[in-house]
Amino acid sequence: MPVSHLSLCGSAAVLLLATGLGAQPATTPLFWPDRTGPTNDGIVPAAEAARLPLEWDAGTGKNIVWKTDLEGEGHSTPVIGGDRLWFTSATPDGKTQFVYGLDRHTGKIVHHLPLFENAAPEDLGNPLNNYAAPSPALEADALYVHFGTYGTARLDPATAEVVWQRRDINVNHYRGPGSSPIVYGDLLILTFDGINAQFVTALDKRTGATVWKTERTTDYGDLDKDGQPTRGGDMRKAYHTPTVFDLAGRPTLVSVGSRAAFGYDPATGRELWTIRHGGFNAAIRPLLFQNVLLLNTGSERAHTLGVSVDERMQGDITESHVIWDREKRNASEAGPVLVNGLLFQITRGGIVSCTRPLNGEDVWEDRLNGQHLPGPIAAGDRLYFSNDRGETHIVRAAETFEILGKNQLPDPISAGMAVADGALFIRTKKALYKIATSSP
Repeated sequence: MPVSHLSLCGSAAVLLLATGLGAQPATTPLFWPDRTGPTNDGIVPAAEAARLPLEWDAGTGKNIVWKTDLEGEGHSTPVIGGDRLWFTSATPDGKTQFVYGLDRHTGKIVHHLPLFENAAPEDLGNPLNNYAAPSPALEADALYVHFGTYGTARLDPATAEVVWQRRDINVNHYRGPGSSPIVYGDLLILTFDGINAQFVTALDKRTGATVWKTERTTDYGDLDKDGQPTRGGDMRKAYHTPTVFDLAGRPTLVSVGSRAAFGYDPATGRELWTIRHGGFNAAIRPLLFQNVLLLNTGSERAHTLGVSVDERMQGDITESHVIWDREKRNASEAGPVLVNGLLFQITRGGIVSCTRPLNGEDVWEDRLNGQHLPGPIAAGDRLYFSNDRGETHIVRAAETFEILGKNQLPDPISAGMAVADGALFIRTKKALYKIATSSP
């Protein structure tokens, strides 16, 4: 690839050469390496779940271990490995984008690095979003941060030095970036669903070089009589973060875009199958329960789909494999979770529901206060839902609706929770909190 497309910093280049690009890193506990946890589904490991607190209060200090004030804005969920906690932020105007690194024991800011400068950022045109919405991904020897069209970088988590960066993978996000990177083998997979271009691409995670790039083959059906996209191309926009599953014995990257969902070969980017849907602004990661793939289609006319998984998944499988379609009161931003054979999700407006994932049958619906952007996490039979009022409701993951607790922080919560060593880490609009029980 042209040298101008890849920036490899000097000291970081020496680091790559010294490790031989394939050396095994020293063992580092990866407590929360991805925005949705170690299993990419919002489930807290069993050993951690029983230790998480049911109660906390910033006013009294109950179970508040530390609070660290933050600068800038961001929706990115912290990732945690070893003693360090990482996330991103940006100035409200998007002209500077940062990487934060905190000591998870004390809350001390170890790194607050300006990574990308942007002379003329796009106007967000979206009061819900900001310029640091995608969450990082973490490995023992690598931190991957992503700001959509503004840039992607690999950092050394031991030193916070930049190993490589890319700023040439560009789209017009129109409403701001939102898709987070994922790691698959030696690949870093990125999703770009803008209004002028829509594609998925994979980089060599060691060097940042492009390995494959696959354009969406979607028929958006949004052209006016002059052949121009209606609504400024808004109906082509999505914020989705994909997941790789083993589907009928074949590794498949499941990626939901506007108007269609896709299965790709994660090693090559080859399109395997597609499902047409009517939504756009898709933002929710897929889930898999037994032989049913669960997809959320977007923020307008949002549906939840149950897709049968078998070896015949090839080409357009809309009619042949969609076995149920839940048409109303579905999540649009907050990712659902699967617990004890039940699917739990919450709409932006706070309607929380329980559904049977094999057939789409509703078990119950109820409502929680506030606006919900972050997805819940599941700790055993407890679900933690946070909202824009700083509240976290704890709901039992069961066939009847039951609120187990309600806790308060002083500012809105729009980032997902992270968990490490029996503690919750909650990012509000102004601060980051470590929350843990005071008893052993």
